[in-house]
Amino acid sequence: MADVAKFIEEIKNMTVVELNELVKALEEEFGVSAAAPVAVAAAPAAGAAAPAEEEKTEFNVVLKSFGEKKIDVIKAVREFTSLGLAEAKALVESLGTIKEAAPKDEAEKIVARIKEAGGEAVMQ
Repeated sequence: MADVAKFIEEIKNMTVVELNELVKALEEEFGVSAAAPVAVAAAPAAGAAAPAEEEKTEFNVVLKSFGEKKIDVIKAVREFTSLGLAEAKALVESLGTIKEAAPKDEAEKIVARIKEAGGEAVMQ
């Protein structure tokens, strides 16, 4: 297997033309193709249902209310943002967006944590 390292080193030193010749020789020798396979999309049949809308993967998490425990909600907001105390307080009081374009699992985690802290947040 020590020859493999030598072979790789030789490939690194080849020109584009030499690499092209090597690929063609390997294709001929083994009866394979180095071309990437292309999937052909079938045309939809007449009267076929429209494709289902793709599931949303990114969500904005928006604070709807902070309830009676504003300080706990501010702490929860700080867990998921890089905001300082004053900025997090301003965000909570304005009922702003906590996180934009968050993956679904992260957005659900944020909403659950805000609810646990006594507030209400939604994924949009």
